[in-house]
Amino acid sequence: MENTEKTRENRLRRMAKRQGYTLARKRSYDPRSLDYGTYRLVPVPGKRRGEPIGPLTIDEVEKRLTVPSR
Repeated sequence: MENTEKTRENRLRRMAKRQGYTLARKRSYDPRSLDYGTYRLVPVPGKRRGEPIGPLTIDEVEKRLTVPSR
């Protein structure tokens, strides 16, 4: 993973934590798998209720965390 990608991922992890989520990376080792390299937002117990959101690409995670919900 390139340094700028890791920096972006860490920034999104901090954003998710402030909003009551944990950013989890999918642990698929097969590059041919449909969910390879995807993420999901998991609600932190006690802060947020609901189901995990995903699978999402890193761009979709960033969009979901930065665009205000309606």
